[in-house]
Amino acid sequence: MPDLEEIRSRFRNDHFATDATGVVIDSAEPGKAVCSLTLEERHMNGNNVPMGGAVFTLADIACAVAANGYFEKITVSQQASITFLSPAKGKRLIAEASCLRSGRTTALYMVDVKDELGTYVAHATMNGYVINHS
Repeated sequence: MPDLEEIRSRFRNDHFATDATGVVIDSAEPGKAVCSLTLEERHMNGNNVPMGGAVFTLADIACAVAANGYFEKITVSQQASITFLSPAKGKRLIAEASCLRSGRTTALYMVDVKDELGTYVAHATMNGYVINHS
């Protein structure tokens, strides 16, 4: 089973999430992942709160790590829905992704995004299409 550094290496080619946005993979295990984003001026919208696209990118990569970090199959996004609940009050966003169901061809993941103060920023559900290597 890969360790955290191997997981991080596997996702280094997700350049928008890792390079442009600055998302960090904090932990991963089969079907679960925690990723974070330290908020900077570039992540803020005109109201000086994190832009929805930054929050969604964090949720999306957390789901990708949970779905693809440990499995011999590839899961790609099929559908995503995010509900923005509250503006972040802190300086760091944390996304926790978990698999609710992974079948032969589809999967369902849930991602909760909070700040380090506990503010519940967003809730996302993401459906994936499972592609087997064989």
